[in-house]
Amino acid sequence: MSVPGGLQACTLATRDIEVAAGARRLVTGLSLQFRPGEFVAILGRNGSGKTLTLHTLAGLRRPQAGAVYLDGAAMESLSRRAVALRLGLLAQDVEESFVTTALEAVLVGRHPHLKLWQWETAEDELIARQALTAVDLEQFAERRTDTLSGGELRRVAVAALLVQEPAVFLLDEPSNHLDPAHLLGILGLFKELCAGGRTVIATLHDPTVAARFADRVVLLHGDGRWADGPACELLTAERLSELYLSPMLQLEKDGRRIFVNA
Repeated sequence: MSVPGGLQACTLATRDIEVAAGARRLVTGLSLQFRPGEFVAILGRNGSGKTLTLHTLAGLRRPQAGAVYLDGAAMESLSRRAVALRLGLLAQDVEESFVTTALEAVLVGRHPHLKLWQWETAEDELIARQALTAVDLEQFAERRTDTLSGGELRRVAVAALLVQEPAVFLLDEPSNHLDPAHLLGILGLFKELCAGGRTVIATLHDPTVAARFADRVVLLHGDGRWADGPACELLTAERLSELYLSPMLQLEKDGRRIFVNA
């Protein structure tokens, strides 16, 4: 199935999708286009549909209405392997079902590139070690995953996503378990990937972080309403106060905008 008339072909797009949780319509009529080189942040209160929307974009759940398109094809028409070669998801929390080394855990991200029953090659291992270095875990390759902290496991998951080498990265609360230095380092890494033509879509809690890294933001109000636009325009104290149902203040420091509760 191809993109319907009038919808410009791009890496990832939605047409009039609806996201619901039970009888609650969280997002309605969501039509977006995500282009190469963009870092898009999705913001909203708890329960507003951020994770469900991200999972819908990933093809893990069907929208109640509308459709998601990947490189011009309807997501539902694509095989999971075809999707995995173009799109990668960092889940909000990753549970390790069995103990491996950090390197072995990262190599799982190479599976979409392997043929059936094919083992990882020396090149795959090199790519995995480079990814561990990128997330500041180069000395942890042989460490057992059951000896790693929550933050270290989170960075292993990021490394596994990097070696998948998708065109589109979907990040669900990438700040989970990360200290400030590693959070800035990881998001800076994804910002660099955007500069190289990749697309990054991340659900975030902190509007200050969104203001620092995002080119665009999508605001989800949890009652069907949503807004999409440049971060410099949509991230304001007034809009964020309405979004979070709590007064927000905007401060400025060294040319950066900082948002805090009033």
